[in-house]
Order: sequence, then C-alpha cells, then structure tokens
Amino acid sequence: MKLDPLARARRIAMNSVFGWTRLAATIAMVMTLAAPARHAEAADPPIDKKSCTYKGKKLYGKIQIVTSFPDVKVQEVMAFPDVKVEKVKAFPNQCGQWQIVNAFPDTKVQIVTSFPDVKVQYVTAFPGVP
Repeated sequence: MKLDPLARARRIAMNSVFGWTRLAATIAMVMTLAAPARHAEAADPPIDKKSCTYKGKKLYGKIQIVTSFPDVKVQEVMAFPDVKVEKVKAFPNQCGQWQIVNAFPDTKVQIVTSFPDVKVQYVTAFPGVP
C-alpha cells in the first residue's frame, strides 16, 4: 500500500514524536523502580536486636551526651522508637538502660532533630528493642 507524501510525513512525525515519548517514559519508569533498590543498598544496617548494638556501639550502659563527634546520633520520639530507653542511676546492664555520665562512657550520643541513626523513646519500665 502506497501512502501519499502528506500521510507519509504525518506517519513519520507521529512515530518519531511518540517513539521518543515512549522511550523517555520507559527510561523514567526504569530509573524510578531502580532508585529504591540503590537507596536500600546504601541504607545503614538495622539495630542488632540480639546484642542491642548499632554499628557495634552498645545501646545500653554508660552514655555520655555530646554535641560533636558522637558514636550514635539519636532522635527522641514519642512513638515508633527503635529502642525504648530507661534512665537508671546504676547498673545499666540490660538493653535500653542508660546511665548518663560525664566521663568514661561506653557510648557517646548526640541528640538531633533530623537524620538520626536511632530513634529512642524514654520509658519508666520495660526498656529495650520493641
């Protein structure tokens, strides 16, 4: 079937416009689907519930609150914490029990409002990883 020149020009224009549009949409979809996978690979490892640690740093024991060079950045939340923390005066031996000290800490913690490593909720009973 032979097309007249005008119909042929329209067909070429339609194919090129829609062809590029389809290609761009396909590339955008592939990049969107691939982006979370790359982000998930780059995410920090979760809290080790067995040993109650984050990247090898204990989330219990003697804790020093610092303003710079922390071992762990912590955000205080009211719901959905990573660790429930109970402040104690002595013997912080269980997961989530913190004894706040000024020197010789097991872990140095910085309190932040965004981009935390760990989210904590202060409790008076049943500390630990929920």
